Amino acid sequence: MVRRCLVTFKPFRIFVVGIGFFSLCFLMTSLGGQFSAKRLGDSPFTMRTEVMGVVESRGVLRKISDMLEVIMKRVDSLSRLDNTSDARRLEELSSAINRVPPGDGLVERIQAIAQNVSNMAVRVEQILQNSMAAGRAVRDGTVGQCEVPRDPRYPDCPGKVDWMRARWTSDPCYAFYGVDGSDCSFLIYLSEVEWFCPPLAWRNHTTVTTVVKKSSTKRQAAFRTDLASLLEQVGTGKESLSFMKRRIRRLAAQWATAAQRLDTKLYRRWREQKKSGDVFSPKVLKGGPLGEMVQWADILTALYVLGHNLKISVSVKELQGFLGVPPGRGSCPLTGPLPFDLIYTDYHGLQQMKQHMGLSLKKHKCHIRVIDTFGTEPAYNHEEYATLHGYRTNWGYWNLNARQYMTMFPHTPDNSFMGFVSEELNNTEKLSIQLNKVRNMAVVYGKEASMWKGKERFLQILHRYMEVHGTVYYETQRPPEVPAFVKNHGLLPQHELQTLLRKAKLFIGFGFPYEGPAPLEAIANGCVFLQPSFRPPHSSLNHEFFRGKPTSREVSSQHPYAEQYIGPPHVMTVDFNNSDEFESTVREIMRTQVEPYLPYEYTCEGMLERVHAYIQHQDFCSPEDPFPPTNGSQAWQGNPFVRLPNATLLGWAPNASAPPSWPPLSALRLLVSAEGQSCVEACSRAALVCEPAFFRFVNNKEALVRLEVQCEAVESEVNHIFPAFSVQRRECGLQKEPLLFSCAGHSPKYRRVCPCRDFRRGQVALCRDCL
Repeated sequence: MVRRCLVTFKPFRIFVVGIGFFSLCFLMTSLGGQFSAKRLGDSPFTMRTEVMGVVESRGVLRKISDMLEVIMKRVDSLSRLDNTSDARRLEELSSAINRVPPGDGLVERIQAIAQNVSNMAVRVEQILQNSMAAGRAVRDGTVGQCEVPRDPRYPDCPGKVDWMRARWTSDPCYAFYGVDGSDCSFLIYLSEVEWFCPPLAWRNHTTVTTVVKKSSTKRQAAFRTDLASLLEQVGTGKESLSFMKRRIRRLAAQWATAAQRLDTKLYRRWREQKKSGDVFSPKVLKGGPLGEMVQWADILTALYVLGHNLKISVSVKELQGFLGVPPGRGSCPLTGPLPFDLIYTDYHGLQQMKQHMGLSLKKHKCHIRVIDTFGTEPAYNHEEYATLHGYRTNWGYWNLNARQYMTMFPHTPDNSFMGFVSEELNNTEKLSIQLNKVRNMAVVYGKEASMWKGKERFLQILHRYMEVHGTVYYETQRPPEVPAFVKNHGLLPQHELQTLLRKAKLFIGFGFPYEGPAPLEAIANGCVFLQPSFRPPHSSLNHEFFRGKPTSREVSSQHPYAEQYIGPPHVMTVDFNNSDEFESTVREIMRTQVEPYLPYEYTCEGMLERVHAYIQHQDFCSPEDPFPPTNGSQAWQGNPFVRLPNATLLGWAPNASAPPSWPPLSALRLLVSAEGQSCVEACSRAALVCEPAFFRFVNNKEALVRLEVQCEAVESEVNHIFPAFSVQRRECGLQKEPLLFSCAGHSPKYRRVCPCRDFRRGQVALCRDCL
């Protein structure tokens, strides 16, 4: 009879728990005077340091503490039961006090008591919320409406509801969004905050849509030349931040001049001001300020000078504040609009964003631009494909468009080339460098002793002809990898390294995979950069300084990189497995007169021009229209590709309709590679640049027909080589996964369909009409 009453009258269960809870609080309050020498009225929740230890008080505290622990466990079990669970647990709870064994501890026990009571209060509050939610559901008639839907459009909904039932208390953010343990609250959350369940018909969705609505007001961006505000935003307290501020100050005048030139070049046209968030990890190792800090300083300056709004985040706390992250461990997504149009980040920042944005990262990843030193090819970019083929790497995990990775050097056109700047020299400085060059002086740049390992034979050859200077770091004695004849300077600040380079004739980098901006600084200060080539490579990441670019010996005046290599050889590649070739190259360098040279791409104006074009034209958030068009009213009339006059290349017909594109389709030049040749190489041999944005326009049968390719079958597959065809088998393949479009991919079995474009002089990242 008693048991039936307990099950029927659910409020009575809550009443018993409440009476027990407040009885314990009263008991602890009445005992509080035993532990305070001065204030008998102190609550047990007040932590005090003047606690008196007596035998009686120890025993009482032990009993209370252990009793509370047992009660908390019982209430925890009760909170996981539904409203019709076995109520006998509550009867066991009432007798728990009589079964508590004694323990020990005093001050620590007081703290534990307060924590346990607090935890128990949270559990009781959850029980009360569940009961009230159930009561509201009965009164409102929504019990039937909160049944878990079985909708094929939302196949994950039932599983997500089961997960919420078991784990909704694992993160406070769920309660922050109104989850109270009832199925109704789960479905509301999973349909309105996340997107795994269908919207509930009885819910008012007006407030939800207005929350995420973003202002469409556009403001004009104006060039800035005063960098004082930027320097204040960068902040202090870290060596790397101080390094960045020194660099910004040193180049301030050149940035101002570049801004005026670009403003004139753009005819002072209207530019939209963007809100930019910059999330990065300013770390400095023993090797001194990293090359990434050089790049970050220049990126922040370029964005600021172009007139955009900046928010700089170098800590998790700042990141959470800028994004409006809900409290907790990052399990819940953001519900408000993203406060930024663009987010520039490195891999450390990307990992932090994933941890604290939850599912929001998937929703907002189109706004992200990853500052990537090494570069990534799209074959590593699709998670499912990469996992299947064993290509999963640190930078291929995020399922981003390859052009969202912005590299320090233009390794491959699959990525966007962000770059950095090098200090421009005036005519007087250039003349001074030429007059003070030491003909037989070489600088070997390698900050760690391990970089010098295995190079002894070549260093001996170099020592026959030149005085060898090094920049290796060590704390006590010279490491055995560094020969005694090397005049080591240790770690050098940037201005001291520049002074050394202005005297030297030859620069060799032993870094992995290269030493950041140092090779470019060497070229700008009148050195020949000799880049080692190892066969087989020392690592899968053995990138060359400009991977895919020819040396000055191979370049013609029409080559995309001619701006950098015409005239005296500034860059030479030598096989470090061939001693004779290395020695011959060193002799040639000693006879060569090299002037200081800075490619336009690495000037302040060149970087401003490039970043401006990316900001105004690159858009990875707007869904791309299906292409080729499937709607009959928009279907092609004939073939959109035409043979260009006086050329073997194909172009886009001027009267052929197509979705908006950047670069514009007027720059498209379509050709076929040789077997085993990448589109990077194929386009380069035609004095063009491969353009990955054009792949979606040539990934069709019409392109194959106009190229006169013989296809017995045309299949769509997930393969980074496609679109391509096999001549022997007469098999043609189109790309099924757009994230895998690759300029750099190649296979000995296939000839590739390559979309190329023209380029601006000194700025291979942009086509002639891209600015």
